[in-house]
Amino acid sequence: MSQQLQLTKGKITLKGSARIVTEFFLYGINSILFQRGIYPMDDFEMKKKYGIDVWVTNDTQVQTYLKTIMDSVQEWLSAGKINKLVLAINTRETRETLERWQFDIQLVEEDEGEGKAKATKSDKALQMEIQAIFRQIAASVSFLPIIEDKCTFNILVYADKDAEVPTTWTDSDPLHIKNAEQVRLRSFLTDAHRVEAMVAYRRDLDLC
Repeated sequence: MSQQLQLTKGKITLKGSARIVTEFFLYGINSILFQRGIYPMDDFEMKKKYGIDVWVTNDTQVQTYLKTIMDSVQEWLSAGKINKLVLAINTRETRETLERWQFDIQLVEEDEGEGKAKATKSDKALQMEIQAIFRQIAASVSFLPIIEDKCTFNILVYADKDAEVPTTWTDSDPLHIKNAEQVRLRSFLTDAHRVEAMVAYRRDLDLC
C-alpha cells in the first residue's frame, strides 16, 4: 500500500498521509485486541506488515466493524478534521473501562522559517518509527494488569464539529478511567501528520 501513496515533489500528500495513518490504526487496533486477549487466539492470523509480524482478526464481524470506522477516519484525516482516536477496552458485564489507548493526531505545518524546506522522511525511517510502536504494544503485557473479565471494545473518534458524520455514529461518553496510570508510547511522523500514542489503565486492577 505504501507504494501507492500520492507524492508531491517527493513528499507524501495529506491524502497519502491519511492512508498511512488509517492503516496504522487498523493494524494497531488489531494488535492491541490480540495482545490484550480480547478475543481468542484462534480468531487471529499473522501477517507481515511494516517489516514485522502483526496479528490480524479473521472474525468477519469485527473486520466489517473496523472497516466501516476506518473509511470515515480516512476521509476525516484527508480533510484535516480529526484530532484523536481512542480504543477503549470495557468489561462486557459492567461496561467499566479497563484500558484506554489514545492516539493524538496533529497536522504538520510547513516550516517556512529562514526559507528552509522541511526534509522529507524516508520510507525506512517512517517504518522504523511505526515498528517501535508495535513492539511497545507487544511488550505492554509486561506492565499492564492481567485482564480476567470478558471484555469488548469501543472506538471513539474526536472529529471537528463540521465533519460529516454517518447516521450510524452516535455521541459517546469519553470513557475515562478514574485514578488511571498512564504510559506514553512512541510517536511517528509523516510529512503531514504526527501521531502520538499513550495507554491509560486502572492501576489497582491486578489487586481485585
